Amino acid sequence: MACTSKAESVAGREKVAHCGATTPSSKSEAGLEQRSLCVDSGLKKHSFTVEMAITSQQQMQGMMFRTELADDKGMLFPFDDVRPASFWMKNTVIPLDIIFVRKDGTIANIAVNTVPYSTDPVPSDGPVAAVLELRGGLTLELGINAGDRVYWSD
Repeated sequence: MACTSKAESVAGREKVAHCGATTPSSKSEAGLEQRSLCVDSGLKKHSFTVEMAITSQQQMQGMMFRTELADDKGMLFPFDDVRPASFWMKNTVIPLDIIFVRKDGTIANIAVNTVPYSTDPVPSDGPVAAVLELRGGLTLELGINAGDRVYWSD
């Protein structure tokens, strides 16, 4: 799947109208809204369907207790305000790559293969507008790096 290049700035974040096959109104098995998301990594574009953790309750729950995560799935935590972020893996069964996304859509830093059940903080390198979680090790496999750009659909 390829992302379209038509982007518009909304609330300080870069978003695209169409970035994959998911319709913006679809819901995940967990009942969360889903969006299409792309990571532009040089000449490659990687498409994902992400669950939107928008409310504080959804953000606290995150990927806890999940036993699998497909390579084309993830979870996005968009913030109302740009801020430093710190995540942990308490009650998270599977390793995750935690991607910290700046206001301009670029990746600030990536914590690769975070340790399941760990309560050690996993911090952003500075203020971020969103955090993306993917299957552990996937960013290395796909060549996704700090400085790459993240877009998601409305």
